[in-house]
Amino acid sequence: MRIWGRVFGTLLGFLVGRIIGAAVGFYLGYKFDQGLGGDFSAFNQQNETQRQNDFFYVTFSVMGHIAKASGQVSADEIAFASGHMNRWGLTGDARQAAQNAFGDGKQPHFNLQEQMKTLKRVCFGRQDLLQMFVEIQIQAAFADDDLHPKEREILHGIGAALGIPARHLDFMLDRIIAGEHFHQQGGQQSPAQQKQRLEDAYKILGVTPQTSARDVKKAYRKLMAQHHPDKLIAKGLPPQLMEDAKQKAQDIQAAYELISKQAA
Repeated sequence: MRIWGRVFGTLLGFLVGRIIGAAVGFYLGYKFDQGLGGDFSAFNQQNETQRQNDFFYVTFSVMGHIAKASGQVSADEIAFASGHMNRWGLTGDARQAAQNAFGDGKQPHFNLQEQMKTLKRVCFGRQDLLQMFVEIQIQAAFADDDLHPKEREILHGIGAALGIPARHLDFMLDRIIAGEHFHQQGGQQSPAQQKQRLEDAYKILGVTPQTSARDVKKAYRKLMAQHHPDKLIAKGLPPQLMEDAKQKAQDIQAAYELISKQAA
């Protein structure tokens, strides 16, 4: 609630007309506060909408840039982009804007560094959104089950622009690719598949079979703190991204349970 209009109106009115002036000043200040609050509310809503539009433009344009990096955009990469448009509920003009952004990213003149500047502005103070953006782009690069050297180069360029050390980006690559494998596996599994699933579980948590149970739990809790939907909602995560957060949280939970079961 804004009160400064009433405060200053009352003080100014008192100086000019004592009690009656203070009453008039209070009333005028009250109307000012109401008008200002409505204007700021509309401005903030408009500003937030623009921020989300900018975030989605950067996300899909960079997705298109990565898809084109190997020379030809594959059907899997197109399906990945379309799948995210569906998952995020983008229809009508919003979907067309996402498709246009994906097309822009495929153009030879696409400026990745400029888009990273926009992203940092949009996500200022929102490390969770930057983290999710990088994870989405890694998934996009691996959409066709192959990480082309050019795609890896672009991902490292993204990391450098966002201040992510190359070593940490490679760690994220291993973890997210393992997460994709882990998520896709299901049903009856051969011993070799079970072994691979356990290896992927370790990579998801960023631990090894030699890591103590205490440190495994610590790594699990840290990742859940970063990806738990309830915590991300509290931070203002756009509703469209909630499905991504839920899926990652579920994979982290499943990986931890598998490792814990193996250790028991």
